[in-house]
Amino acid sequence: MLRPNIVFVLTDDQGAWAMGCAGNSEIITPNLDSLAASGMMFQNFFCTSPVCSPARASILTGRIPSQHGVQDWIYKGNIHEDTDRYQGKDRPIEYLKGMYGYTDFLAEEGYICGLSGKWHLGASHMPQKGFSSWYAHAFGGGHYFKYPMFEDGQMVDKENYVTDEITKGALRFLDSQKESENPFYLDVHYTAPHSPWTKENHLEEDWKLYDDCPFQSTPDLPLHPDQIATAPLGSEPEKRRENLTGYYASITALDRGVGQIIAKLEEMGVYENTLFIFSSDNGMNMGHHGIWGKGNGTFPMNMYDTSVKIPMIVSMPSVVPEGVVSTGLFSQYDLFPTLLEMAGVNQPEDVTMPGSSFADILRGKKPADDKSGAVVVFDEYGPVRMIREHDWKYVHCFPHGPHHLYDLKNDPNEDHDLLLGELTTEAQEKLEALRGQLHSWFLKYVDPKRDGTRSPVCGRGQLCLVEDMCEGRKTFSELGKNFKVRYNWE
Repeated sequence: MLRPNIVFVLTDDQGAWAMGCAGNSEIITPNLDSLAASGMMFQNFFCTSPVCSPARASILTGRIPSQHGVQDWIYKGNIHEDTDRYQGKDRPIEYLKGMYGYTDFLAEEGYICGLSGKWHLGASHMPQKGFSSWYAHAFGGGHYFKYPMFEDGQMVDKENYVTDEITKGALRFLDSQKESENPFYLDVHYTAPHSPWTKENHLEEDWKLYDDCPFQSTPDLPLHPDQIATAPLGSEPEKRRENLTGYYASITALDRGVGQIIAKLEEMGVYENTLFIFSSDNGMNMGHHGIWGKGNGTFPMNMYDTSVKIPMIVSMPSVVPEGVVSTGLFSQYDLFPTLLEMAGVNQPEDVTMPGSSFADILRGKKPADDKSGAVVVFDEYGPVRMIREHDWKYVHCFPHGPHHLYDLKNDPNEDHDLLLGELTTEAQEKLEALRGQLHSWFLKYVDPKRDGTRSPVCGRGQLCLVEDMCEGRKTFSELGKNFKVRYNWE
């Protein structure tokens, strides 16, 4: 049996709402819209953590953050650089050392694995997890025109538009596979549409496309009371327009890259046998709920759907049904078993993983909304954990709250936190059931040495291995108090 090639395009901070095919009539994404029309789009796909590095680690390893230990975006441990040129002195930390990713198993079965773009899981200079082709952004984000990439193990300064550079890296990898008899796996990890969104950071041709855009597709609300002060806020009209123009323009640019990659696959004659996946690491609020940012756009961190829901499109001609929209609940921790099954590779059995494969759904053997009995998804960001059903959501903030309960059937936008008022009998019963289910589920999967509820995670970045942070450091409540004082939050 011919094993499929796999191309996984992963963007950075793209909300599920930020595509034309998702119902946004203002954003220009013709290639993503075409991809959705030729494959399957998931309306309720969730990240495992609403911030980049933990979510990416969960995709790769199939484990939750409190298993793999990456619980915030990686601030230190990206490079070995004894200079103040970028982030000051640093040393590489291989955050997932000793844990396998699904790419390890693909490589063992003969797949040639390549990466172009964002890694952001530590030690960015060296290939990891079965990758033999490695063109990685040194940090995982930053300016769009001046940025460092690791090329052949050396950090090289680049100045052309980073989205185009990542696309070029992907096309070079595909060219290198033209004569290969092995299947390939390619990660194309764009840093877009992450901030900065200023005009000088984006291509004029894309910026001008939104000159007359009224941006009615995103709400214009007062700032959320828990909004962090360090985010690129859009509370003033001119700044809101700049932020949204940069955000939309960067998505249009990456959409163009997706089109170029698909065209290359067609040119090579391998598109028919390529599983093509498009997604993002986490969601994004661009004024939604009055928030500018993702899960760490507020403190305490939030779990609004706009933070945790991500785009997911999967296409493979003659295999994945065309034009199907799934409303079932799925999560990033389902990707590990799904990708291995689609590749015909056995999943390891020596680690307890929460995900379940939806390969039969992609093959059209099960209805698109079938989840084999699973009716909930879970999320975590350090001390904040979420359980979500179709109609209810509960968020638990360790150690003392505030906790949140939403009736999604009657309040799909999560405007009314039921825990701020008197609960009905139904809501009280649902609260108790969800709370018990949430604690039981995490108890099953958490590694006590990497338990996010015991780590000083506050959304400002991870400095070292979490198991080295838990002893002799400030508690979360102390860190949070100091964090509020530092940024004048009252």
